[in-house]
Amino acid sequence: MPTDAQRACFEAGIKFGTLYHQFAGTPVSPDSTRSLETAMAEAIENQPYCESVTVRIDDDRVREAIDHGNGYTELTGTLMDVTMRIEYDGITAETRMEMADGYPLMKLERVDRGE
Repeated sequence: MPTDAQRACFEAGIKFGTLYHQFAGTPVSPDSTRSLETAMAEAIENQPYCESVTVRIDDDRVREAIDHGNGYTELTGTLMDVTMRIEYDGITAETRMEMADGYPLMKLERVDRGE
């Protein structure tokens, strides 16, 4: 049987998978980054055990990724940084997705008994 800490980490992984694969490919422009950040965070926060989500889409990276005259690009992990806090049965898992060596790396920052 998995421990509560293992279950909290599993839940965090599920939320990251959902966030990444649900929104990857979404058209994004510098004018739409804030509303897309909000939509992503609120969608993932609906899931069980998810206490908070912060999505930050980097406007400069979005501008650099636009390679045609339509004014937008497709959302990828390289354009955003994400943090999540998952709480499962008294265990808190804090996670982060950020760029590391050109790759959007998802990782556990901290797992412990909730405050």
